[in-house]
Amino acid sequence: MIVYVSIGNSDDKLSQVEWSSYVTEMDVTLADRSEIPDSPVLRRHGAWLSRSDAPWQNACWCVELEDADDAVKELQGRLRELLSSYRQDSIAWAPVLDWQGKREGVNRYTHLHRDSRP
Repeated sequence: MIVYVSIGNSDDKLSQVEWSSYVTEMDVTLADRSEIPDSPVLRRHGAWLSRSDAPWQNACWCVELEDADDAVKELQGRLRELLSSYRQDSIAWAPVLDWQGKREGVNRYTHLHRDSRP
């Protein structure tokens, strides 16, 4: 399963120092097994950040997970912990079609909320 995970700070809820820490922790959380052997992330295909002079702060990662509910639930649980730690309301979670076309719709987009559980 390939998914895009995006965060932002357009509401300026986080100071620059907090935003930097949040992005760093997200980056570690979304590291693949070549960096962290027990990671639910098989491969990280890319990571993107907004420009430093942009009026909004955003970050996005494209990661590949095992096509198993356990891997998805584990990663989503870790992301919810970060939401709570950094006083954020949601993280964008956008799965895409896998190579066999098993996922429905490229644009099935949702938000993970810190207080919601699957």
